[in-house]
Amino acid sequence: MRKALLVFAIAAVAAAAGAAFQPAPAIANVIVVTMDGMRWQELFGGLAADYLTKEAGGVADAAAIESRFAGATPSERRARLMPFFWTVVAKQGQVFGDAEAGSTSRVTNGLRFSYPGYNEMLSGFADPRIDSNDKVQNPNVTVLEWLNKRPGFSGRVGAFASWELLPWILNVPRSGIPSNGDGAPVREATTERARLLNDFAADLPPYWGSTRFDAPTAFGAVEHLRSVKPRVLYVMLGETDEWAHQRRYDLYLDAAWRNDGMIRRLWETAQSMPEYANHTALVLTTDHGRGDATADWPNHGRETPASDRIWMAVMGPGIPPLGIRTGVTTTQSQIAATVAALLGEDYARAQPKAAAPLNLR
Repeated sequence: MRKALLVFAIAAVAAAAGAAFQPAPAIANVIVVTMDGMRWQELFGGLAADYLTKEAGGVADAAAIESRFAGATPSERRARLMPFFWTVVAKQGQVFGDAEAGSTSRVTNGLRFSYPGYNEMLSGFADPRIDSNDKVQNPNVTVLEWLNKRPGFSGRVGAFASWELLPWILNVPRSGIPSNGDGAPVREATTERARLLNDFAADLPPYWGSTRFDAPTAFGAVEHLRSVKPRVLYVMLGETDEWAHQRRYDLYLDAAWRNDGMIRRLWETAQSMPEYANHTALVLTTDHGRGDATADWPNHGRETPASDRIWMAVMGPGIPPLGIRTGVTTTQSQIAATVAALLGEDYARAQPKAAAPLNLR
């Protein structure tokens, strides 16, 4: 009897210990959001006062920007600029690319502009054939296309963009991924809200030609999330890059702040739905960096070496909340395999040229 009781007690202790270390619910969905050309300097340090002049940043009313985004420390300034990122994502997940923490994240394509960056990010490797922003169908199969052909994901991958080139980056005729890109914010408007959103977007001024403002893109993505319920959703935001190119530091900061709110809305919408709550990961990053001085911060590309520096963040169930990672080197090419790995899929094995996923442990 004593032996039986001892065995029972040991089993009970083992069961309790095992229960304490049960893994978090499996990640079933991933939301990826990119902020085009968003510098790591503002992400980690917030507003930079040296840029609040007419010459450096096209700023006419520095006091108005300071009232919104100034702070005594980098931590205060970045939290005012991107409150959701720093109060939720950084606390519940992991952030890469902070130079002050000895962490670097870089692009490997050597070109440091958009199409090569998005290809590297979504395909997992740099491709010298992608050397312009021309409307050329991507010869590479992105992780989104690969997932869209995997069991359990077919027809459940969606993509929304402010930049018109997304359908070419995803090679939509081949991949079959629903993507708005060059067209209405919601290409297949099956709900009344989606139709109203398309009408609203059509009435906005074509300020950057076929590249739209981010609000219709973000609302279109939220509506797609609600109505279609994709397992993988990619959202490409673009205003940070557009305003930076025009040397409007004030509007660049405002776009970053609004993007942060859009990401919050997308995340909170997902968490309000049983299909996504506690079963969804969030991946945030950018396609390239920018110059690191007041003279060249609007620029990026071959002639701007500092624009190879980027950042990335990951949050989701089962991902240790390590915050800002220190002493870690990462590359843009790791994003593709990371997205797949979060879903339990091995993209790096299917695509040998792809970089390994991020080490999130």
